[in-house]
Amino acid sequence: MTKPSLPDLLHAAVSAVGGTERPGQVAMAEAVAEAIDDNSHRLIQAGTGTGKSLGYLVPALAHGERVVVATATLALQRQLVERDLPRTVEALHPQLRRRPQFAMLKGRSNYLCLHRLHEGAPQDEEEGLFDQFEAATPTSKLGQDLLRLRDWADETETGDRDDLTPGVSDKAWSQISVSSRECLGATKCAYGAECFAEAARERAKLADVVVTNHALLAIDAIEGAPVLPQHEVLIVDEAHELVSRVTGVATGELTPGQVNRAVKRSAKLVDEKIADALQTASETFERVMELALPGRLEEIPEDLGYALMSLRDASRNVISAIGATRDKSVHDEDAVRKQALAAVENIHSVAERITNGSEYDVVWYERHDRFGATLRVAPLSVSGLLREKLFEDRSVVLTSATLKIGGDFNGVAASLGLSPEGVEGDDVPLWKGLDVGSPFDYPKQGILYVAKHLATPGREGTRGDMTDELAELIEAAGGRTLGLFSSMRGAKAAAEELRGRLDNPILLQGEETLGELIKNFAADPKTCLFGTLSLWQGVDVPGPSCQLVIMDRIPFPRPDDPLMSARQKSVEEHGGNGFMAVAATHAALLMAQGAGRLVRASGDRGVVAVLDPRLATARYGSFLRATLPDFWYTNDRNQVRRSLAAIDAAAQADGK
Repeated sequence: MTKPSLPDLLHAAVSAVGGTERPGQVAMAEAVAEAIDDNSHRLIQAGTGTGKSLGYLVPALAHGERVVVATATLALQRQLVERDLPRTVEALHPQLRRRPQFAMLKGRSNYLCLHRLHEGAPQDEEEGLFDQFEAATPTSKLGQDLLRLRDWADETETGDRDDLTPGVSDKAWSQISVSSRECLGATKCAYGAECFAEAARERAKLADVVVTNHALLAIDAIEGAPVLPQHEVLIVDEAHELVSRVTGVATGELTPGQVNRAVKRSAKLVDEKIADALQTASETFERVMELALPGRLEEIPEDLGYALMSLRDASRNVISAIGATRDKSVHDEDAVRKQALAAVENIHSVAERITNGSEYDVVWYERHDRFGATLRVAPLSVSGLLREKLFEDRSVVLTSATLKIGGDFNGVAASLGLSPEGVEGDDVPLWKGLDVGSPFDYPKQGILYVAKHLATPGREGTRGDMTDELAELIEAAGGRTLGLFSSMRGAKAAAEELRGRLDNPILLQGEETLGELIKNFAADPKTCLFGTLSLWQGVDVPGPSCQLVIMDRIPFPRPDDPLMSARQKSVEEHGGNGFMAVAATHAALLMAQGAGRLVRASGDRGVVAVLDPRLATARYGSFLRATLPDFWYTNDRNQVRRSLAAIDAAAQADGK
């Protein structure tokens, strides 16, 4: 039987999802197929509208070996599993003569735990577990969430948190879920045979395509124990997010509250002397943390060092003792023991990591008005980890609408532990970059306007001229504005000021769930939506409701961000340009993502307005602009107002 050709398969898949075949999509599919055949690696930039999901799914399904697809956002995971994969599999079935299986796999804490649900959650004040449903007040929000979860548990087939709509708070979910460390294991658990997390893992073992998230991919790489099934091909979508997700998984933290909970959970399971030692270490740590000031700790202060060594030693003794004792008076002893062990092991691992002190780690204090101080430790870089763990024994394709920073792939490649393109050497994974472009005509569809006449934004304080400019642009556009701010404080200040000045409704992130805000923004063209980080990447509103995207300033990391500043300093110590490698690259990625909110379909028209003159005047401005879509560029404020008014008038004439 002749093997079906890739163009024929792609054509069938595109027709099945009601799409249009794009040259960029064809080029992408060919590059993915070539990488899989050669067992090599690709970085592929595929602009919005390329149809990149099918660009990698079709060659992956045609290959026939198991493929893992890791994405950053829940929205894309859902799109793949609920829409793209079912239709693609059906469309390819007649030509492939087989029907590939697919499954979703996430970390254990994303699934409802039947043991937790039926036997109870840990009670910190007393020994054993308690019935969280009886303890919850039905009139409280937590109580209502828990009762709804109990009803949902009887009807859900997956137990996946993301299948519960509307969702529940993290606090409610934590009452009926466990981490992998807390899990008893299927063989020891009375509910092991019905376990949702185990069922998901079994489905993944049988699937040809496993859809997961960056966090689970990171856990698979870091923990050493395989979480994902064996696979020949790894496709990382939204790959611009991978480094920050891996860093998040590799970050440890300690708080006095967390240590205190571990003390209470373990106290009844070990003898008094061992429990008292952990209690004393906890109190010492709490006293140190009361005086903690935010910022990086280049050296560990003596009092903190002593507190951490005490915690490390006391928790090690508790871990040994918990494993050696049994107490039949404790209800559901195995579960109580496992919960306590998980809490104490986390304290031990973080305390030991900071005490050992690695030049590759960054340690800092954070302080929160409500929750007090937190001690954090994160890797200075994850590039070595990714080079070692990601690119071995499989073909890897990394794709995103934003992988070329300042005009080439080498910046992103370096963050992934790769050498510049084409450089060969021992233990250096070879890769190729490909930019398949975008089907959109950016110079005709969009304008990049930089408000060169405004004052350079300072670190703090209001920007009256910026707010005036913002108001004038929104009025010219007739609303239709997505406001992307570099801080929540800036978004709130602008929303409060403009609600008093404009007739247009202004929605503000945090005042409603993100999904609800985006829905309301899309429904009414006169409405504006203001917010911060998640809006820079998470908004997909094609059509006339989003014809003006405003960035209040270049989103450099805060100068006092301990991890970013440590990374910048490290680059400089090795002879590089720390500002360009870290701060400018961070800003360029975010700006490219933010600007990508404007043109989501071939009929979209509009303006990206950057209210920060440095994009036009600073030396690094051209580097940042090279990362943005190729919009028509201007500093002429009157021209932009006329263009916005014309776009608004055209939309109104179309009745939109």
